[in-house]
Amino acid sequence: MYRLTSKLIVYRNIGKESILSRLADICRQFASGEYRKEDIVTDIYTEINRLLDISTRYGFDRNLWHNYLAFLLAMTENPFSLVSEKVGANEGTVNEFAKNDFAIFKKLFDFDFSEIEKELDIQCFTVITNYKAVVKSEQIFNKSVSEKVQKLSSLIEGVEGAEELYQVITGFYKEYGVGKIGLNKAFRISEQENGSILSPITTTGDMVLEDLVGYELQKEKLIANTEAFVEGRKANNVLLFGDAGTGKSTSIKAILNQYYSRGLRMIEVYKHEFKNLSKVISEIKNRNYRFVIYMDDLSFEEFEIEYKYLKAVIEGGLETKPENVLIYATSNRRHLIRETWSDRSDISQDELHRSDTMQEKLSLVARFGVTIGYYKPSQKEYFNIVTTLAGRYPEITLSEEELCAEANKWEMSHGGISGRTAQQFINYLLGRKAV
Repeated sequence: MYRLTSKLIVYRNIGKESILSRLADICRQFASGEYRKEDIVTDIYTEINRLLDISTRYGFDRNLWHNYLAFLLAMTENPFSLVSEKVGANEGTVNEFAKNDFAIFKKLFDFDFSEIEKELDIQCFTVITNYKAVVKSEQIFNKSVSEKVQKLSSLIEGVEGAEELYQVITGFYKEYGVGKIGLNKAFRISEQENGSILSPITTTGDMVLEDLVGYELQKEKLIANTEAFVEGRKANNVLLFGDAGTGKSTSIKAILNQYYSRGLRMIEVYKHEFKNLSKVISEIKNRNYRFVIYMDDLSFEEFEIEYKYLKAVIEGGLETKPENVLIYATSNRRHLIRETWSDRSDISQDELHRSDTMQEKLSLVARFGVTIGYYKPSQKEYFNIVTTLAGRYPEITLSEEELCAEANKWEMSHGGISGRTAQQFINYLLGRKAV
């Protein structure tokens, strides 16, 4: 194995601390005969433990060794894989080096561990290549990455020649992308050891726009802007404002699910992280995806100045915002920044030209080209939301009249009329032993 990995060229940047590199070094020690059995067995078990940890994190099954190698190919970013992400298979001398590496990976897929197991009297490699994973909830592992990596693993198992393997892997890069940004839907800001500032959000909801009852005009405007964005046409930053619990955040999360397969990715940013926006944009601006920077419940008090970072990033700094980045924000405030009556007059005890300050505050919301209002539903609309949601659950057997009567009682003691209150009422019904 060591002789194989030492010949990698394009994929030589796989870390020395990776499981592959460590196992290759163990195999080198084994082949030399210069080892103590107890020590080398301990080293092998350490790497098997690490492999099991990755497999649990990503929900791998069956042949964990194959899944791990496919995981390396899917997650390793290098000039070749990043170009393949954009154009797929393409002409170029670098392909010869890539095919060399793919042929090595195929040999690693088929590596025979039986001699090591027999000599050291262990069975761990046999176990991991015939593994039956414990069934896990999707909340426990990264399903988005898991499905893609296991598909790649299965495809590699079925090919023979280097040319066919080259087509499979470059086709995978073109369809799904490469690395964490290619294979995940959503991200948050988190400093990583490798210098990256983005960390994947591994368990996103599965809501779609149809789940949000009503608000058809609002959804149409959001879809139209996002459709233009993912198709590479001009699109605007979007502000969704209005009453609490009306579906603003749900709409944006649903947009991610609807357009993820077409290259949309989402980055969740809180206002205390605005100072990192330039780093975020620097990391994503050259990738072959469309990124929505998502800011939920955005608003500022008078003493907060973080909005100035946001203004500069949206429009106003020397470096223009990349064409593959938009900002979608939600807020209960139409103008985002708290205003006072004194803002409306140039007469103030502590400041001359107070209206200039007001204009500075209003200039932030002006940078959102599309503003969409989400307002509290009428009682009739509220009852329609309740009955529509209830109709999705056969176990709810109350009549329409009974539902509306109970929903009316619920909203009076649970925050008033809103879509969120309706969903909470339905959750309450589903949580009872007998509905």
